[in-house]
Amino acid sequence: MTQPKKWSELTTGQRIAGTLGAVLQVTLLAAALWDLWHRPADEIKGDRRLWTAVSFVNFVGPIAYFLFGRKRCCEADAAAE
Repeated sequence: MTQPKKWSELTTGQRIAGTLGAVLQVTLLAAALWDLWHRPADEIKGDRRLWTAVSFVNFVGPIAYFLFGRKRCCEADAAAE
């Protein structure tokens, strides 16, 4: 088994890719958490606390929340009727 490379051993392209990946992950998490806590409960599918926990799963969590955790405009209107 090979040892993982140290940051100083990575190429410039690898460092940029790693940094961009980290920035994207934090941005997705922040956007999901902000949306979760500013959206009315009746516009969220399921429990807000569960979606908060799921949002901390790398990339998959925030994307899953945006795809499956929010009610669409028409769904919220239909539920109100």
